[in-house]
Amino acid sequence: MIDREAVRSNAKYLRQVRPIDPDEISEYVEGEPHPAVVRRVLREEAYDLGLFEREDGTFVPVETDPVSAPGWEPEAFPDRYAHALEDLLVGRYGANWHRGDSGDRLREVIRRLKADYYAQNPVEYDDEVALGYAVYHLSDYYAAVGYVLDDLVEQSLLPRHLRVLDIGAGVGGPALGLHDYLPDDAVVDYHAVEPSAAADVLDALLDGTRRNFRSTIHRERAEAFAFDGPYDLVVCANVLSELDDPVPVVEDTLDALADGGTLAAIAPADLETSTGLRSVERAVADGRNVTVYAPTLRLWPGLAPEDRGWSFDERPRIAAPSFQRRLDDAGGEPGTFRNETVKFSYSLLRTDGTRRVDVRADRSRHARMADMDDHVTDRIDLLAVKLSRNLAADGNPLFKIGDGSERLEHYAVLTRESGLNRDLLRADYGAVCQFENVLALWNDDEGAYNLVVDAEAVVDVVA
Repeated sequence: MIDREAVRSNAKYLRQVRPIDPDEISEYVEGEPHPAVVRRVLREEAYDLGLFEREDGTFVPVETDPVSAPGWEPEAFPDRYAHALEDLLVGRYGANWHRGDSGDRLREVIRRLKADYYAQNPVEYDDEVALGYAVYHLSDYYAAVGYVLDDLVEQSLLPRHLRVLDIGAGVGGPALGLHDYLPDDAVVDYHAVEPSAAADVLDALLDGTRRNFRSTIHRERAEAFAFDGPYDLVVCANVLSELDDPVPVVEDTLDALADGGTLAAIAPADLETSTGLRSVERAVADGRNVTVYAPTLRLWPGLAPEDRGWSFDERPRIAAPSFQRRLDDAGGEPGTFRNETVKFSYSLLRTDGTRRVDVRADRSRHARMADMDDHVTDRIDLLAVKLSRNLAADGNPLFKIGDGSERLEHYAVLTRESGLNRDLLRADYGAVCQFENVLALWNDDEGAYNLVVDAEAVVDVVA
């Protein structure tokens, strides 16, 4: 039995002096254990010791600089993960897994998943359902998580040395996206909570991650998991809608955040799951020491939104990976089993009061959306967050906006573009914009307010 504490003590000393070599440490530990045994202990203790294992087998202190923006915009799902999933499919069904009975069964699984999803029916994950889910959703979930992390990285709030908790990790799309988003010199203690057969797929895919991305899978329900953080990042991706009561689970994860930690909740963009996510966000943020970091900033202190909260982002498409193409091409229904759209809702929550943009509205300068009924047919100024891409299929560009006080939906309608209002088109999702001299109207057909941005209106990105 190796003296683990002796290894730790020597590592703590040597880290201040030079790279830690297992061969050297073995000489200082009673019984002179084999260097391979020392290396194994160092790997197991690397996160707690803040050590990064280099390619030459030595260990050095992890960099203290936060993660910088990697320019995340994946065009395709990485081949190494695609091959790992296809190995699982071949292992279960054979080389022609996408044809014959097995292909028919997988296509039927995906059809059923889609139907259950839109009907809000619970999904039971056996081995075959888990594989079908992976075929259809791995790539888009992989892409989405990186765009969410961008909001943290722009404010230097994602450390290189971090402990992650992934609630309802599923087959691993968000986990793989997180892994590839982080720099090669990150040291990660990753914990996945996944009770279903999806954990077997996740386990196989995590085999392809870096040695400094240490992963542990907890095969238990989120409701029964002991949230014994602290965690720098908690991810709840595409899972809240599947929990019987998501609010207590989210509250437990918030209590387990490290100082300066973040909860990232992600959901599909459809009405039910998106508004469900926003309902959970509002439930935990109201009356608690919880701050909405992004994207639905509350610009009026003491006020909270009461509208439906349907808000989602859309990013560039990701090419259908090889396994989707094979299943789709053999099915006779072109495009049915390819999933290239990256469209998602998200919420970033923190307990330290930090917000992505530290901007507040001012009653002396801005109208409140809560009072919009008083302003109908008036030209007004207001401060608002852009909460959608262009929602109009044709005609005038249309964008959902909010200021955190709204009781009903508000939309900015660009009826005449000019150099003074072009920022409405250019602003990114989640940007805070100053609107001046916009015309407030009531849209009876939609039961919403329209803020008309015409040639007389000015729009500037504030942050």
